[in-house]
Amino acid sequence: MPSADPGAPAVRPADVERWFLEIGLEPFERADRDGITSWDLLLDGRRRHDLRVTVILDPTLAVIVWAHYAPPIGDMFRKSYRKLLRWNDEFPFVKFSVGEDERPLLASELPVEAVDADRLGLAIARILDVADRLFDETKGWLWIGGKAPEEPMDRVTRNPGFLEQYADRLPPLEDAPEPEPTGPESAEPEPAS
Repeated sequence: MPSADPGAPAVRPADVERWFLEIGLEPFERADRDGITSWDLLLDGRRRHDLRVTVILDPTLAVIVWAHYAPPIGDMFRKSYRKLLRWNDEFPFVKFSVGEDERPLLASELPVEAVDADRLGLAIARILDVADRLFDETKGWLWIGGKAPEEPMDRVTRNPGFLEQYADRLPPLEDAPEPEPTGPESAEPEPAS
């Protein structure tokens, strides 16, 4: 709940931490610098596991939810950049970009005037949902040879029931875009010498 003091920030770090409790998520790290607070979470989607998600609060501007989606993309991967642009059109509530270190980022921004526990939870759920939907298409970015490591049979999800809270507001899984071919015929062109 925003402060009664009109000069106070609209959203305080304590508000965000209360919202994490309400939506059933527990950050493993918090950092404060120059009035900006961030929290790191390690989350599991239905298919994509161990996705590190950062929630950043600028109390006068916005709450930003973002994830380093994949390792850096090399200069010769123009096709990968085209995919990021295409996905920005296909997924209206999240946006892909490339960080200074060339890593693809997946983000959702919430204006501070409109954020609450439910909207924060939905933004995080959308990040996980998109990571799940694009899992097959991005395996080559995530693991050498495009082969995901074997998951142990007894693996327990980090955030049980979290995605189910928002399932009725996420697109049905059958609406996922068709993956592009990943065989030799779709390989990136060699850079000109």
